[in-house]
Amino acid sequence: MIALATAMLASCGSNKTSQDDATQPPFQFQVDQFNDLKVLRYQIPGFDSLTLKQKELVYYLSQAALCGRDIVFDQNYKYNLAVRRTCEAIYKGYKGDRTSADFANFTTYLKRVWFSNGIHHHYSNDKFFPEITPEYFAGLMAATEGVEFPLMEGETLEQFKARISQVIFDPTVAPKRLDQTEGVDMVAASACNLYEGVTQKEVEDFYAAMRKPGDTEPISYGLNSRVVKENGQIVEKKWTVNGLYGQALQKVVYWLQKAISVAEDETQRSGLEKLVEYYNTGDLKTWDDYNVLWVQDTSMVDYVNGFIEVYGDPLGMKAGWEAVVDFKDLEATRRATTISANAQWFEDHSPIDPRFKKETVKGVSAKVITVAQLGGDCYPTTPIGINLPNANWIRAQHGSKSVTMENITYAYNQASMGSGFLEEFAWSPEEIELAKQYGPLADNLHTDLHECLGHGSGKLLPGVSTDALRNYHSPIEETRADLFALYYLADPKMVELGLVTGENEYKAEYNSYIRYGMMTQLTRIEPGKNIEQAHMRNRALIAHWAYEKGKANNVIERKSREGKTYFVINDYAKLRELFGELLIEIQRITSEGDFNAARQMVETYGVKVDHDLHREVLERYAKLNLAPYGGFMNPMLVPVFEGDKIVDVKVDYPADYMEQMMNYSTNYSFLPTYN
Repeated sequence: MIALATAMLASCGSNKTSQDDATQPPFQFQVDQFNDLKVLRYQIPGFDSLTLKQKELVYYLSQAALCGRDIVFDQNYKYNLAVRRTCEAIYKGYKGDRTSADFANFTTYLKRVWFSNGIHHHYSNDKFFPEITPEYFAGLMAATEGVEFPLMEGETLEQFKARISQVIFDPTVAPKRLDQTEGVDMVAASACNLYEGVTQKEVEDFYAAMRKPGDTEPISYGLNSRVVKENGQIVEKKWTVNGLYGQALQKVVYWLQKAISVAEDETQRSGLEKLVEYYNTGDLKTWDDYNVLWVQDTSMVDYVNGFIEVYGDPLGMKAGWEAVVDFKDLEATRRATTISANAQWFEDHSPIDPRFKKETVKGVSAKVITVAQLGGDCYPTTPIGINLPNANWIRAQHGSKSVTMENITYAYNQASMGSGFLEEFAWSPEEIELAKQYGPLADNLHTDLHECLGHGSGKLLPGVSTDALRNYHSPIEETRADLFALYYLADPKMVELGLVTGENEYKAEYNSYIRYGMMTQLTRIEPGKNIEQAHMRNRALIAHWAYEKGKANNVIERKSREGKTYFVINDYAKLRELFGELLIEIQRITSEGDFNAARQMVETYGVKVDHDLHREVLERYAKLNLAPYGGFMNPMLVPVFEGDKIVDVKVDYPADYMEQMMNYSTNYSFLPTYN
């Protein structure tokens, strides 16, 4: 499970000192902005302190992370690679006027395709369109020379041009990457390339037949495959070295084998070897075996690599390919270690029903990390925290790893300083000052608690499947983890452990969370739309539920000043009680697999938008000239050779987003256009 970066981070400055040498000019964190998107850079502090062997390991794992880039494009939509490569060919070979407004709009569209890993918005899942006419696009293709367009076998150039234009411009073609609207056939309505020629019922029946009643160690059925119908039969097409996505996975495995040669210890080496075996076979039992080994790996350098998170599947089963390479921030890890060391205390004192508590919390390993490279579904938009593995039985028996990405949150905060966002949407100077002084630490603590304890807390009742909540699993699970964090952030135990100084930290986070869930996350939604993304649904659910349930005591008050709306917390202690009450119910829903209650909770509080408030928020936000979504360029890791031996690895920080994207498409694009 991941914690996505939110606009809450844009609401406060940072109390952390600069990561650059004081003799150097200030590091430029934001390097580009277009449409509703901004491109940032992150630094890798501490990299030079790694040993040569550790640097080499980071380099090999980073190459593996980049080699899977094409996979997520194809998973998101079957013609994404065709669109990307067509636009890249035009960008390279167009011989017409490259200074016109139309060409600038075309370039913006290409940037958006790169940023969202396809033609659907990375957050809303809606198809987006270039701000040019189909006729102008046809002219671009006609005036492009010296490159090849990605034609299908047997297709003429004219047929290709007509087809690709329809894919890009026709609003009826693949309108939504992910459609979880209640009552629709979510498989048929979603454009994601995870199913072909099958209905939602056929898929659900297909996997229901595989599950074994009473299985205490269920594999994650369907995690690494596409489901298709062939000759009237439903079959899985596995994503393996010798199957679908094989050309890319072969390259991933090549670099993982290099990493094996410089692994820090035997546990890490065994885990990497098991991951290679999994990519070769596609055996999900091997994937579980790998995850057990990965949890036990506590090396300085770490990584995430695989088909992991299921947010991109309308049924919440099939995983997007992702990769992260990182190493420990030893100083900041002391904070996370303190939390994980007291995991049993937090579990025992949780307000949830004792039936749903873990008697023994095992292996909660927490750390703060420095990210060195992002790949796949984590690039360019990345989580700020991760808790894995996702299999509940592995968590229960072997534990989990929880990480907070400190250099990523630092980059977000630095890029947002002086934006005016907080001043626009916070009610009072006191609220603003609280956010500036305590917001950064509160954000990080919330992520620590969410990932380390929230996702790892509680248990399912015997016989309850991990996918019992189906399409509502992700928002409910994120709600559960957020509530755990919100509830305990205000607990006196946090003061006792030396993690906070008193009430300021949790009050800053409560202000930020309610402001965001009730109002400011609406900056990420188009007018007239409802909320669809899982993390946005979870935050709206918590904020709106607490607002409604607290009306009798005026816990959260909706105020107006000069025609502007604000949400103000009047009773922090009572709000914490409400968070606890909701946690009790959300844990019950999870533990019992109560699908109907999950649906009612999400649809009632997490989906609908107040359209009048939405218009107001968008108008206020537009005046700030900010982009609500942020993503990152990767640093470049450059090996230094003496002969054929690596003697050092240097870090370079490129600042040209288009140059990095074109470089990636040249050097890390291994899949055929049509898979």
